[in-house]
Amino acid sequence: MIDKKLLQLPGIKKVLMLLAGSAVLQAIFIIGQAYGLSMTITHLWNGEGLNKQLTWLLLFFVSFALRHLMTYLREHALEEYAYQQAKDLRSQLLRKIFHLGPQVVQKQGTGSVVTTALDGINQVEEYLHLILPKMLNMMIIPWILLVAIFFMDWESGVVLLIVFPLIIIFMIILGYAAQSKADKQYKVFQVLSNHFIDSLRGIDTLKFFGISKQYSKSIFTTSERFRKATMSTLKVAILSTFALDFFTTLSVAVVAVLLGLRLINEAILLFPALTVLILAPEYFLPIRDFSSDYHATLDGKNAMDEVNQILELPESQDATIGLPTWSEDSQLDVNMRFNYEEKLGAEVDFIVQGYKKIGIIGMSGSGKSTLINLLSGFLRPDESQLRFNEHELPAFDQPQWQEQLVYIPQNPYIFQRSVRENIAFYHPQASDEEILKAIEVTGLTDLLNELPEGLDTNLGEGARTLSGGQAQRIALARAFLDQERKILLFDEPTAHLDIETEVELKERMLPLMENHLVFFATHRLHWLAEMDYLLVMDHGKLVEQGTLAELQQKNGAFTKLSQALRGEKA
Repeated sequence: MIDKKLLQLPGIKKVLMLLAGSAVLQAIFIIGQAYGLSMTITHLWNGEGLNKQLTWLLLFFVSFALRHLMTYLREHALEEYAYQQAKDLRSQLLRKIFHLGPQVVQKQGTGSVVTTALDGINQVEEYLHLILPKMLNMMIIPWILLVAIFFMDWESGVVLLIVFPLIIIFMIILGYAAQSKADKQYKVFQVLSNHFIDSLRGIDTLKFFGISKQYSKSIFTTSERFRKATMSTLKVAILSTFALDFFTTLSVAVVAVLLGLRLINEAILLFPALTVLILAPEYFLPIRDFSSDYHATLDGKNAMDEVNQILELPESQDATIGLPTWSEDSQLDVNMRFNYEEKLGAEVDFIVQGYKKIGIIGMSGSGKSTLINLLSGFLRPDESQLRFNEHELPAFDQPQWQEQLVYIPQNPYIFQRSVRENIAFYHPQASDEEILKAIEVTGLTDLLNELPEGLDTNLGEGARTLSGGQAQRIALARAFLDQERKILLFDEPTAHLDIETEVELKERMLPLMENHLVFFATHRLHWLAEMDYLLVMDHGKLVEQGTLAELQQKNGAFTKLSQALRGEKA
């Protein structure tokens, strides 16, 4: 039930010692309560006055107050610890995701990663808050109380000792059933998260093709699966809670009946009988508390497993190599191969020198985006011979390479921040004058004039939304603002724009490419005349390379691709 990863958390030993000490003190205070209350009732039964019971009443109330004070202090300390660990875990998770790049999101699914980073971490926090004290209480308190019960009445102690393991075995059996149901529920929840996010992101396309209602039915079907999985899990959880409550209540009733019969037969005195009767429900209370939150701890354990699965994904173990800034005299030799599980991702061999515009052209699925992801360091090649000037590189995930990159994808991400913060993404120290210059160069002046708060206007979801062309201009403004980054990676930046917007953006983009090394993936033919060198991709392989004139003269793969893109017959 306890995830072994919990024992590796920083400061966990100190917390466990604190909880163990708290459990011991709570057990002592419970015994003090029972002792004081039993003494008071016994003396009153014997005809003594209430004023003579002040000492025992004081023992009861002091023990009661100290017990709940200990609970409060324990909960406060544990809440702080769980919050801090959840905060650190979320930071580790986000750093890991940012370091691994887009492939981890593609593999796990956007909805799943977002759910894990938000709700999942909250469930882990609740898991820490619930599982640690309940497990320690269940391991310590019943046995200290059992010693006290044996001291008062060994026969009742034997009954309770026999019943407790039976309840534990029953709880384990139900626990396995609940674990299986909870695992299934969590997997269905991940599917629902991914499905919903994907459908939401593609809602415009779905409506354009008139199939949005069809996808709404699909989301409804998936949500119904999640509802049924949740209800099935809750049934097992409620059944286990009911069963444990029933058996523990029955056990206390058995002890009470046996004590009553022995009192009638004068086989036991009133004081030990009362003390045992008061301690018996407390003996079972830790296991009942654990059972009541069992389902919540299962959710937290599943979430923690998911977080650890991402945190344990392998990263580059290569030593950091000091690389120079790309310049007119720089040279890059690239020979690498990357394979997906079922097909070739990209296999290329080319050399680049100085500031050039390198066009990467091919049909959809030809490996253009894979090559861009390899060049950005988001993917690591399976085989490679890479050289930057005199430096040998195993892959492009070197920090001093990535610090020189500006990456502009098909759909640039607009943060829920101001215009100023969005444009200054790569260059946070930029002045307003520099930002306004970038806005002017990229044609965003009209948009800025329309915004009520100018550069302070918030963008993104829940605020001012942007069209595809405006989002691309924001991305271009980011690139223009940071002139120190000399390598530009464009992954079909105009693929989703209409031709008028694309032509207008093209006029803004070409000046930004001057004095830069540019890798520009596209399947739009009108860009090719602007490129200094072309790489032709087909089914993951680099099948041709050269200038536009050279490729046209060869009448090979490039010519066939051009005809296919124009819709002409070969």
